[in-house]
Amino acid sequence: MATITYVEFNGTEHAVQVADGVSLMEGALGNGVPGIDGDCGGNAACATCHIYIDPAWEAKTGEKSDLEIDMLDLADGLQPNSRLACQVKASPDLDGLVVRMPATQH
Repeated sequence: MATITYVEFNGTEHAVQVADGVSLMEGALGNGVPGIDGDCGGNAACATCHIYIDPAWEAKTGEKSDLEIDMLDLADGLQPNSRLACQVKASPDLDGLVVRMPATQH
């Protein structure tokens, strides 16, 4: 299990426990974290779970798939460290991860 801290655009932090193998999107939704919509249910078919990963953690979150890259093109505020939370799975290696959310999700 990993403790993941989700930081809303306004700076409000939500530190929650996310079970190993559960996506960061599912972890946010299951813990009532605002700012992650997950409209497609975690199928990488939208960009409503857009997050920013601190560059120091990027290697631990895995590579972006071509599908994820295509969906991120739809996201507002795209940055090099943008990810879809549905494509990042919690693991002991991610314990302590802090992710930030954009102002809006589309």
